[in-house]
Amino acid sequence: MSSETLFSPTRLGSIDVKNRIAMAPLTRSRAGMDGVQSPLAIDYYRQRASAGLIITEATNISRQGRGYAYTPGIYTDAHVEAWARVTDAVHQAGGKIAMQLWHVGRMSHVSLQENGAAPVAPSAIRAGGTVFTEEGFVQPSMPRALETGEIAGIIDDYRQAARRAKDAGFDGVEVHAANGYLLEQFLRDSTNRREDQYGGTIENRARFPLEVVEAVAGVWGADRVGLRLSPLSTAVGDTPLDSTPMETHGHLVRRLGDMGLAYLHVVEGQLHSDNGAETFDVKALRAAFGGAYMANNGYDRGMATAATASGHAEMIAFGKPFIGNPDLVDRLRANAPLFDAPASSYFGGGAQGYTEFAAR
Repeated sequence: MSSETLFSPTRLGSIDVKNRIAMAPLTRSRAGMDGVQSPLAIDYYRQRASAGLIITEATNISRQGRGYAYTPGIYTDAHVEAWARVTDAVHQAGGKIAMQLWHVGRMSHVSLQENGAAPVAPSAIRAGGTVFTEEGFVQPSMPRALETGEIAGIIDDYRQAARRAKDAGFDGVEVHAANGYLLEQFLRDSTNRREDQYGGTIENRARFPLEVVEAVAGVWGADRVGLRLSPLSTAVGDTPLDSTPMETHGHLVRRLGDMGLAYLHVVEGQLHSDNGAETFDVKALRAAFGGAYMANNGYDRGMATAATASGHAEMIAFGKPFIGNPDLVDRLRANAPLFDAPASSYFGGGAQGYTEFAAR
C-alpha cells in the first residue's frame, strides 16, 4: 500500500498541517518545580518540528491541577514567557504546535499541592497506581470530592490557561479528557458517584467536560481546539472502565462534533500496550464525531499508512518513537530503522535522553 497519504498535508479545523504524523503528548518531567518550562525544551520541540502537529506534554492549568513533579504549567506570566520561546523555535523550524491542557484530579499527592491540600476529584475515591514526586514514585493521596460551587472555578482555570496558551503563540490547544485524569474521572461512572448535575446520567457526567470545552473554544474558536479520549484505558490510577463506554463516549463526541472541534484524538485500546482498536468500535465513535480524527496507540509505519490511506484517520499520533527519533517523519518516509530510547531517560534529568538523540 502506498504511504503517500501519510506524508501529505491536511487540515484539522483551521490548523493546516504538512503531513499526517502528530507527535503525541509525552510527559518528560524536565520543567522546574515552579512549572516553568526548561530552556532545554526549546531544542527538544524544535528538533521534532517536522511532525505535522506537535502536541505538547500535558501542561498544568493550575497548581491544583498538578500531579507529577517537574511538569510544566500555563498559569503564570513566567510560564507564558518560557513556552513562547518554544513556540517561536517550532515555528521558525516550519512546525505547528498545540498545547495539551491538563488537570490531574485525584492523580496527585499532597506534597504536590499548595499547602499540602488534598487532591480534588468528582468523588472521594482514591486512585491506584503511582505519581512522581520529588521523593520518587508514591501512591496518590486520598482526594476530596469537589463541591458543586467549585466547578465553575476550575472551568475558569481552563479558560485562563487557554488564554495564556494563546499569548504564548500556540497554534491551538488540546483538552486532555483521557488517561484517568480529572475530566475522564467525571465522565466514567466508575469514578463519579455524584448526585448533583455533574453525576448520575451520561448527560450529567459529560456536562463538566463539555463545559470545559465550551470555555476553551470561547477563547480559541472551536476550530483550533482538539480533545483526547481513552475509552478503554485503565492504566493510569487503575481507573475502572465506564460501564457503557460506547454509549457514554458516543454521547460526548456527538456533542463535540456539534461544536465543530478541530479534531478528536483517541487512544484506541489500553494505554501503554499493543494497539487494541479491534476491541472498541472506533469507527462508530469517529462517525458520531463527524470531524477530523487522530488515532493513537501502538501504530507503526504499516498501520499508519493503512489507516490514513483507507480514511480511518486524518492523523496518526506517535509517542515513544519521537523520544529517540527527533527526525521520525524522515525515518518513516525512508522506512529506516527506529532507535528505541531507554525507559530510564523518560522522566526527569537533563539533556541526556532528551535532546541528545541524533537525526539520521
